[in-house]
Parts: sequence; structure tokens; C-alpha cells
Amino acid sequence: MSSVAVLTQESFNEHRSGLLQEQSAAGAGPSAGEEEDALPTYKDAFPPLPEKAASPEGTQETANAWTSKIRPLKSSVITQVFHVPLEERKYKDLNQFGEGDQAKVCVDIMHKTGAHLELSLAKDQGLSIMVSGKLDAVMKARKEIVSRLQTQASATVAIPKEHHRFVIGKNGEKLQELELKTATKIQIPRPDDPSNQIKISGTKEGLEKAKHEILLISAEQDKRAVERVNIDKVYHPFITGAYNKLVGEMMQETGARVNVPPPSVNKTEIVITGEKEQVALAVTMIKKIYEDKKKNATTIAVEVKKSQHKYVIGPKGNTLQEILEKTGVSVEIPPSDSSSETVILRGEPDRLGQALTEVYAKANSYTVSSVTAPSWLHRFIIGKKGQNLAKITQQMPKVHIEFTEGEDKITLEGPTKDVQMVQGQIEVIVTDLISRMDYTEISVDPKFHRHLIGKGGVNINRIKELHKVTVRIPPDNEKSNLIRIEGDPQGVQEAKKELLELASRMENERTKDLIIEQRFHRAIIGQKGEKIKEVRDKFPEVIINFPDPAQKSDIVQLRGPRNEVEKCAKFMQKIVAEMVENSFSLSVPIFKQFHRNIIGKGGSNIKKIREETTTRIDLPAENSNSEMIVITGKKANCEVARNRILAIQKELANITEIEVSIPSKLHNSLIGSKGRFVRSIMEECGGVHIHFPTEGSGIDKVTIRGPVEEVEKAKQQLLALAEEKQTKSHTAELRAKPEYHKFLIGKGGGNIRKVRDSTGARIIFPTADDKDQELITVVGTEEAVRDAQKELEELIKSLDNVVEDTMNVDPKHHRYFVARRGQVLRDLADEYGGVMVSFPRTATQSDKVTLKGAKECVEAAKKRMLEIVEDLEAQVTIECVITQKFHRSIMGPKGSRIQQITRDHNVQIKFPEREDQQAAPPAEAPIQENGEANGEVKEPVDPNAPKRCDVIVISGRKERCEAAVEALKALVPVTTEVEVPFELHRYIIGQKGSGIRKMMDEFEVNIQVPAPEQQSDKISITGLANHLDRAKEGLLERVKELQADQEDRALRSFKLTITVDPKHHPKIIGRKGAIITTIRTEHDVNIQFPEKNDENQDQITITGYEHKAIAARDAIQAIVDELEEMISEDITLDSRVHARIIGARGKGIRKIMDEFKVDLRFPQSGASDPNLVTVTGRPELVDEAIDHLLNLEEEYLADVVENEAKMAYMRPPGGSAAAMDEQRGPSKGFVVREAPWTTGNEKAPDMSSSEDFPSFGAPVATKTSPWGPKLPLSSSCYADCSVK
Repeated sequence: MSSVAVLTQESFNEHRSGLLQEQSAAGAGPSAGEEEDALPTYKDAFPPLPEKAASPEGTQETANAWTSKIRPLKSSVITQVFHVPLEERKYKDLNQFGEGDQAKVCVDIMHKTGAHLELSLAKDQGLSIMVSGKLDAVMKARKEIVSRLQTQASATVAIPKEHHRFVIGKNGEKLQELELKTATKIQIPRPDDPSNQIKISGTKEGLEKAKHEILLISAEQDKRAVERVNIDKVYHPFITGAYNKLVGEMMQETGARVNVPPPSVNKTEIVITGEKEQVALAVTMIKKIYEDKKKNATTIAVEVKKSQHKYVIGPKGNTLQEILEKTGVSVEIPPSDSSSETVILRGEPDRLGQALTEVYAKANSYTVSSVTAPSWLHRFIIGKKGQNLAKITQQMPKVHIEFTEGEDKITLEGPTKDVQMVQGQIEVIVTDLISRMDYTEISVDPKFHRHLIGKGGVNINRIKELHKVTVRIPPDNEKSNLIRIEGDPQGVQEAKKELLELASRMENERTKDLIIEQRFHRAIIGQKGEKIKEVRDKFPEVIINFPDPAQKSDIVQLRGPRNEVEKCAKFMQKIVAEMVENSFSLSVPIFKQFHRNIIGKGGSNIKKIREETTTRIDLPAENSNSEMIVITGKKANCEVARNRILAIQKELANITEIEVSIPSKLHNSLIGSKGRFVRSIMEECGGVHIHFPTEGSGIDKVTIRGPVEEVEKAKQQLLALAEEKQTKSHTAELRAKPEYHKFLIGKGGGNIRKVRDSTGARIIFPTADDKDQELITVVGTEEAVRDAQKELEELIKSLDNVVEDTMNVDPKHHRYFVARRGQVLRDLADEYGGVMVSFPRTATQSDKVTLKGAKECVEAAKKRMLEIVEDLEAQVTIECVITQKFHRSIMGPKGSRIQQITRDHNVQIKFPEREDQQAAPPAEAPIQENGEANGEVKEPVDPNAPKRCDVIVISGRKERCEAAVEALKALVPVTTEVEVPFELHRYIIGQKGSGIRKMMDEFEVNIQVPAPEQQSDKISITGLANHLDRAKEGLLERVKELQADQEDRALRSFKLTITVDPKHHPKIIGRKGAIITTIRTEHDVNIQFPEKNDENQDQITITGYEHKAIAARDAIQAIVDELEEMISEDITLDSRVHARIIGARGKGIRKIMDEFKVDLRFPQSGASDPNLVTVTGRPELVDEAIDHLLNLEEEYLADVVENEAKMAYMRPPGGSAAAMDEQRGPSKGFVVREAPWTTGNEKAPDMSSSEDFPSFGAPVATKTSPWGPKLPLSSSCYADCSVK
């Protein structure tokens, strides 16, 4: 163990007295000459920079303080040139030099080795490669060049098998070196392979070099010999000699290598290697020494204590070697694991006596001693980083001090005198430490250890610093519950008390793991931790730990007092339960056309449903094909929201819902692969919704929702399909071009219905999402499928038979067909199997139209075109007069209403241009003569004729146009008036118009409230006739609500007052308003206390319902009665202990007030009596509190007096420093000898000059100059300087 020195009081005093003597000697003052010699020269203090001086030999740098001789560095980069002859080049294509494979290989070699390659062609078409880089990189690059740019040859060389290992070398280093040097690949047979052939591959030049090197290694080994001589182990020291000198000389003389096993290895064999003559000479010399010693040497055995053997051996056996060198005698020590104490001396008889004396001297030169010291004091004796033992070990370096953990002793080992001195010093230190140190151990459950330590050791460090002790808490891996406290006896006891209190508090604590799904963690924590902060504020004593999101753990840990943890756990479980309840989700299929009605104007309908059901409702995107509306929230609320949404759909359309019972085992087969079968029924029956129960639920009921007729139709088809599946279902597939599908289906599914009716089979066509667009599936009984398949195949075959036909269409109708980029023709092609219709050019005025396609398709298209022409012939134009101001309302958002009418009635509707209302009236007409104006006869204007801007033009068949006119007129808004008392108008409008805006959005009407100055009770409602009744009812309902609120407000405004002494007001209010808030909340009243400047300071006003106000008054009166029973007593407490009693942040005083149920008032700063404290409460509690306070005063006052006594002996800050400055006297500054200004004409710098040595930011006096006055620097310049 390392040792360090201790600085004791005596040594410190000795050191201090030495310093004082030196100072007094210095105080006598040195002579002027001595003082001047002690000063540094100018050149020493400010060495000049190096200069270059010319010399006969050339330029030479002068050595000075700034420079020293620098050893020149060799460049680490080398350059070598390799030549590849033409016949050995791997790539001989002369046209591709600098490109192709050869260039790619070079680039790859550069990347691989880090060397730089440059290629050039020699006159003989050989390849020269210059390689630059570090030696290692160049050698690697050379090897790569040879193997990849030069043609390879191979050869074998045979050498004895035992020489192979010398070619390989240690760890294969020799082989690698050979390969790099010769740029070849050398393959040596494995040790178990009997072959002695070494294979070499590479260039011819490389092969020759490698063969030569391998043969050289083998020849060298042929010359060598190995000899093994068995010599008794006891004679080995005589052969090696002391410190191996003899064997070294022998090896130098003979040139052979002699390997003698070390003393620790129990081998008798000595191995000699080298050339044959050298080995023979060395063997002769070894045998001669052995024979000589065997003949002349004798032995003696002596007993030496086992513990002293190591001193005879010495460090690394040096003592044995020393004895051998001095006496020529070998000392044999028994092994350390042997119990023998016998030491044998072997050598010449006349030398044995001297050797024996040496052995005993060495054995007794060292002693072992021990000092008794409690093991807990060891680290104090050692000190921090071994400081305390440094002095001892420095003075006595030969003494080894060993501290054994868990033992109450310190072992000393070394020279006897030194050990005795060290023992005395350590005993003094131990006695001193025992007199002023103490220790104790406390038992604390290891699970609380980390909490005692605190985050970053904050708790344990505070205890250590406060009580001046060291606390050892065992690490986790020890699993020990013993905590050791060491230090000052009083500090140890205080620290023990505090730690036990902390542990006791923690034992009352509890840790509980809550299982909360990770998906809820973020919601519980809230944005920026707001929600979890509320929970922590509610349970401040509980620590809540959430797992790291990366851990994917559901465990949330709570720790704190048992009761608080339980309460917090219940509270959090309640939050989670609410979240789980609110995360229920269901999907409602709603026909796409009704989604906008469910949203409502400005989102009013959906907003209302969301607010009233407290659910989240998500609708699919407008461009999505999905009809599902997803509702999320509580299950009951979700169901209410779903019913309301379905009710809107039902109200808007003739929607019904029925349930059909179909065995659950058939559900999957009815749905079909990817829902194909059920989707075909839904599409065929006008897009009804068919809902199957969840798979595996065992429920047989299937729900069908949609228009009444379509639902019935879907029901029949579904039941028929189920029956087929139950009896015997058969499936067949056939293929047809996608453009034929619409024709096969027919208008409104007419064609396919005929096939189904005649055969009884179900025919399913692919949807847009299906990958195979040609596949048609036929499902039904085997016979039905066969018949349907036959019919369809005939139809498809006939469609493949392309024909061309013509028809006549009046040219005036051609425009209708080709308008809008031929939209009508495209629709015809889609509907009738891709039939092509060609119209003649406009200039020809021909009425001949050509149709090309399948015969049936052409016929059907022809028929449809004749129907269109007939419609165009029968087309009329009707005018509908509607005032322009209603046009925007009729059109609807983005023209949706007018588009619906156009689709429903198959007409065209054209609205007039808007008339500019602010346009100037027409200029006065000129005077007419003979009824003429400018030669034109003007018709008289009919005053009853409608304005052009009010006329809407409708084109189409007469009956359709008339129906469209009725539909347009139904969209014209009407106005009605509702009587509402004037005083309620502002409540109907609401804050910033929110109330009236909500009603307008909800009922899709415009509501006009008269201006306040009109004092009118009439409110106008404008909108569609079918919306007006709903809006009127809603407005009257709102009026009833407001009138009920008015009555309720009148009841709530009951007011009463209670007289209470102002001194009781703070108690009634409570801490942070807690008590008064509870009364207000409990009785639902408003309680008003008097303002500071109010005349009636004792009046408290209560406002609310009469019975609730009386109950609140009684509650306040009960508090007052209780307060009036209380007494107040003044006591005198020394103001010096006030802060200690109050505690950090009032913690102490709050504890006393809570414990004794009293109120404490301490004097404010500047009070006439700073010691006066008022205690208020019940008489018996006040007495107990006063006793407790007086006890605390006595306890704390003792500490205060003690601290003041200590302060009296403390040195005032800054005193000694000032005194030392005075003793030093004025400073002379920095002085040097042989300065330029002392030898030459230069003037010494004036240290006091502010111009030569200016201060930062200080003004400098201007100095006259031959160049004129200096420009003054601005303050900003000085500021800049000072910053820099």
C-alpha cells in the first residue's frame, strides 16, 4: 500500500521558526554589492530574438536563449520506380494507355495502399511506374503492382522440413518481409504435410530473388548445431556465475548461445546452439566447470526462520547473487510452498564461513513489527491520497507499511532501527486520533441507501458538511445494511440521529407500481407536463416516475408516504379509467351525398353533435371513396352521436334499416374474397350499406341500411345467395375486355339482370381496385352457372365481331355531341362497349355519322343517339323570373344547389349577368322628331316587364323545364317576423354575436335584430320556407331559456350582511383563501369582504339563493364563535433565535402551528420590542405551545452564545494582509542591470509617465511634435482599447 507523510503541529512550528529565522537574517539587510549582484541582467530578463549572421562557412544560426540545436528530420515519404518489361505486361493494348483496365487497377492500388502512382511507357513499350509515399505504403503498392499488372510465373524450392519455421519466422514476420521484399507469393506446406517443397509465384525476377533468400536461410541453418547437456540443478549457479556474468563471458568467447533454465524452472538440461565448432567449445567449458565444482565443492545446512528467507533472497534474487559474487558460494533456499527452514550453502570449504556470515547478516538486517490501530482509523492514518504517510515514507524509504482490511493492526517491515522510529511515529498518530475521533454503525435497509445519498449525493454531502463526519454507505453489490459514521464524537451522534430519522421516514414510505398502457402516458403528462404538474401539486409528497418512451414499458412508479401513495394511485387510476372510457371508437356508414348535411353550414351540425355528446367525430376526406364516419369517446356518448347522425340521414332521405338472420358460418362466403360478393350486391342495390358482425362473435344478424326499396331488394339477394351457399354453390370465371363490361351490365344493370333472371346465377364484375380488370365471376348452382356462362360467352363473342354502321343526324345537333371535348361521345363509348362514333367535318355540312364497334354495341349506341336527337328536337327554353338578390342563395355554396337541379331534371340553367347597382342612370334621351331618333324607330318600354338581370333561362324538355322552375322557386328565401322582448335581444345576439351566429348556422337562415335605438320587439328571419319553421321554434325556445335565466338571476341576487370583528377576517379567509373558497363552493354563494378604505370594516356581504346565503352565514358565524373562544398571550423570546424557530421558508413555525393548533405572530423588523411573540389559540393549547417555544429558545440560545464566543477569537478579515503590506515597505518595482539606457545615450523609460505607460481608458496629455499636434482620441477609442 502506498504511504504518505503527516504534517504534525510540532513539525509545522519547526518549519515556521525556520522561516522566521530566515526573515530576521534577511531583515539585517544585504550589502549594496550583494543586492546588485542578485539583480538579473537586461539580456537575462529580456533575451533577444535569434538573428542570422554571415560566416566564412556560410550562413549559421546563432544559439541563444530562444533557440537550441534541432536535429534534422528525415522525410517519411520515399519514391521508387518499378519497371515491367513488355513481355511481362498483363495489359498489352497500346491504344488504351491511361484508360481501360490498367488505369482502373492503378486507381484501385492507390486507394488500397495510400501510395501515389505515376505510369509512363518506355521506348521498348515496357511500363515504368513511379510510386511515392511512406515506406510501408510503397512496399504494399509494389506487391500489388507485381501481382496485378505483371504476368505471374511459379516455381518450387526444396529445403529440409525443419528449416521451414525459420523461413516463416516469429508470428510469420519473416515470411511477410520476404514477400514484400521480393513482391512474390510464398506458400509453405503445413506442419502435418510431409512435403518439403515451397511454392513461389510472382515475376521471374521476384522468383529468383525469393529462391535465393530461402536457400540462404536454409544454408545458414545447415551450419548450425544444437547440443543439450544435463547438469545437476545445484551446479547451475556456478555455470551462470553471479548476475549471469560467467555464462555471458562464455557466450562472447565461443560465439555459441547458452540457455540455462532459470532457478524457478525445475529442469537440468542446458541447451547450447551455434555453429558446430562454437557449440563443441562451449560444451567443453561447461563440463569442465561442472566437474571441477562437483569434485571440490562441499555443503553445509543452516536453519533460518521462514519469514527471513525473503531477506536472504533479496529483491529479484539480488542478495543471493551478491553472496555468490563475494564468496563464490551458492545459497539454496527451499521453495516458498515448503515448510522447511533449512538453507543449504554450497561451495569451496574455505569460503563457506564467509558466506554463512553474510546469510545471517542479511537474515537479521530486517525486522517485522506491528502497531495496534482500529481498522476504521486506517484511512485517517493514511489520509487523503496517502498524504499523511508521505513524510514517514520519505524519511524511511526502506520501511514497508502494510494496512490489512478488517484487521486492527498495521504491519511494519524494514531495517530494525527504521522500523522502531516509524512505529513510534504511527503510535503517536493513533493515540491522537483515538482521543478525538469516534465511530458508530447503524443498520438501514439497502433499498433506502440511494434515497439517503440523494440525487448526485446531495443528502449525504449535506450531512457530512454539517456534522463534519464521514459516512460510508456500502455499494449495491455488497448487499450490506450497515452504514458507518466516523468523525468528531458529537458530530457522529448528530449524524446518526439525522440518518435514523430519514430512514424511519422512508420506512413509512411506500413504492407502488401502476400498470398504465404506454399510449396513455403522453396524455397523462400533458403538453409541457401541465397535467402531471396538477397531479404532483395535488400530491406533493409523492414522486411519480414515468418510464422512458424507448423502453416500451407500462409501469409508472409512485413513491412517498403510504397513505398519499394510495390516494395518488386511486386518482391516477380514475384518470386512466376516464381515458379508456373516452377512447371507445365506432364507425358509421353514411351515404357520401349526405356528409355535407351532417357537417352543416360552417360546420354547425357536426360542431353541435361534438359539443353535446363530448365525442370526437372524424369524416373521410372529400376526395376519398370511404363513406365511414368515425366517432371516438365514451361508449354511451358515441352511440348517442351515431344515432343523431343516422337521424339526420334518415330525415334527409327515405332511409330504413333492417336486420336479416343468416347463419354466421356463411358470413365469410357471402362477403367473398376482399368483399367482392357483398360489394356487388351493395352496388347493384343503389349503394345500400350491409354490415356483417365481427368474425368469431357467433352473431347471425346482418344489418342492411338504405332507401326502403333498395334495402328490400338487397335483402332478397342476400337471402337468395345464402340459400345457394347452403344448398350447393358453384363458381366459374370468364374473361372480357374491360370496355365491354358496361355494355354487358347494361343501363341500370338491365342486361345483366336479364341473364340473372333467366339463369338464377349471380354475376360479379371487377371493381376499379381489383388488379385483374378482365375477370368476371359467376356464382350459383352448377346448372345456373353453366347457363349464365354460356350466355355471357355468346355475348362476349358477338362483341368481338366488329361492324361499321351509319346514321343521319341533323348538323345543327352535331355541336351538342362534340362539345366539351366530346364528353357525350366518351360517355357513349364507356356505356356501349367502346363503340367509336365519327362526325363529319364542320365545313362539309354532311349529316352522315359513322359508328364502329361490336354489332350489339353499335345498335345500342345508335338507339341512344336517336333518343338524344329526339330530346334536342323537343327542347324548349323557359324564363324564370327571380329577383337578382336571391340568385346567390339559390345557387348555394359553389353552385351545389343549381348543379343538383340540373342533374335531377336533365336541363340547362343559365343565370343573367349581375347588374351594377351603383351605375349612373342613363343620360336623358334626345328630343325625338316625328317619332324618330337617329333614323331608328324605338319600341316603347313596358314598365311592368321584368329586368333582364332577374331572368333565369332554363333549356330542356318542356315538362322537365317546368319541374326545374318549381325547384328554383322553392329555393327563393322568404322572411317572417318573430316577437321577442327588446331586453332579451342582447342575450340572443350573445358575446361578439356568437349566439345569433350559432342559430343562423344551425338553422341555415339569416336572423336580423333591429338596432337598439329603434326599441323594436320584432326580429326578422329570412331563409328557405322549410327552414323557417325550425328557426322560429329554435328562437322561441331560446327566449324561454333566457326568461327562465332572468327569473333565476333574480332569486340568486338575494343579499344579506353579517357583522364580524375585522381581526377575525384573516382566519375566516384562511391560508391562501382556502376556508372562504370552501364556503363559497359548498354553498354556491359570493362572499364579499370590506375594502381597506370602507367605512363599515366589520360588514361581510353574502349574495346567492336565500337558503344558501343563510347557510353560508351560519358557517361563518360558527368560525367566529370558535375564534372568540380563543385567547392571545404575549411571550418574550430572544430575537436571535426567531429565525431558527421560523425555519427555512417558514417550515419550522408551520410545524409548531399545525402540532399545537395555535397561531404565532413574530414582530416585524423595526418593532419597539423585537423579542415579543404573540400566541393565539385555545387556552390549554396556548400554554403547551408557549412551553415548547421556551424550550426551543433555551436550546437554540446555547448554540448562539457558543457561536458568538467563537467569533470573538476569529481574526477580522483583511487585517493581517494589510499589516504585512506595511512591513514590506514601498515596492521598488522590477529592476534589471546592464540596461541599454545605463550604458548608452538612451533615456530610461519614465514609469510614472501616463504617456509612456498609459492606463486603459485614462486621458493622455498631448505632447508637441515636429509633425504638429496629435489628434485627440475619442472616448470610444479608449473604450475599444480597454475592451481589447
